[in-house]
Amino acid sequence: MSIRSIISIAAACVSLATGACAASVGPSRAAPANAAMTYQSVAIDGVRVFYREAGRRDAPTILLLHGFPSSSRMYDSLMRRLADQYHLVAPDYPGFGHSDAPPPSSFRYTFDHLAEVIDALTQKLGLSRYILFVQDYGGPVGFRLALAHPERVRAIVVQNAVAHEEGLGPLWEPRKAYWADRAGNEAKLRANLLSFEATRLRHVGKSPHPERYDPDTWADEFAFLSRPGQIDIQSDLFYDYRTNVASYPRWQAYLREHKPPLLVIWGKYDPSFALAGAEPYRRDVPDAEIHLVEGGHFAMDEAGDEVVALTRAFLTSRGLDRQ
Repeated sequence: MSIRSIISIAAACVSLATGACAASVGPSRAAPANAAMTYQSVAIDGVRVFYREAGRRDAPTILLLHGFPSSSRMYDSLMRRLADQYHLVAPDYPGFGHSDAPPPSSFRYTFDHLAEVIDALTQKLGLSRYILFVQDYGGPVGFRLALAHPERVRAIVVQNAVAHEEGLGPLWEPRKAYWADRAGNEAKLRANLLSFEATRLRHVGKSPHPERYDPDTWADEFAFLSRPGQIDIQSDLFYDYRTNVASYPRWQAYLREHKPPLLVIWGKYDPSFALAGAEPYRRDVPDAEIHLVEGGHFAMDEAGDEVVALTRAFLTSRGLDRQ
């Protein structure tokens, strides 16, 4: 993590390391529409889960679920720009960002378990209805929430999160080999997860404008991945990713049955998820809005203005800017 990030978090909550944030009992119900971001944490089954929050609690809620190897920080700008109209909550999963990172010997790092933790967090915060905004790992966590509680999901915004096999391009072949033979492929996978260049490539991808990307982003993520114990956590979780691919038919069935208002925003320079992963969402939700933007896996790095504008226009057009 960069010194700048540490200072900003420390200023927001000096005692965050102990989980004793001043507002840890819950966000204010009287926050003004232009309220600054707050940084809080709650205990879920003994694990401290950190989250960012912005906007009034009586406004429509957007639950933002981050990807790998990022954290709620990836949504900071989006949250600030939508807080005039929405209540936004973005947690860090256990093992990520500022949440606790217990070792795999004491915490089960699976997508089922992460979804259970985030589900418990939403209940503790009283989030009974929300719009899901999911990116990368946020997709598997978010679709599990939707399957468990379809009545809570008002809409889904997908930003480079895969729910169809078409989204898994050639880059995924060695990853599938890891799922088939973990012992024989673990060393190679770990080397890739801890590679600085791979961390950078997740952001810049094939963009013709790499100069638009802030190198602090992947430098901070690489520092996070290099923390003691992280490689064990992330290799366990990545091995469990195979359960997401196996779950695609169930997620697609959910979309076909419930047909939630669906916005798909896809950064077309993504090296991780193929561009072909965007259009299949329309098979499940025929009136889904699909937009390809000039960005990569983390589209907001390069196309932040467009992502904000598309999200706001979509929610307004579907009447989701009101409770």
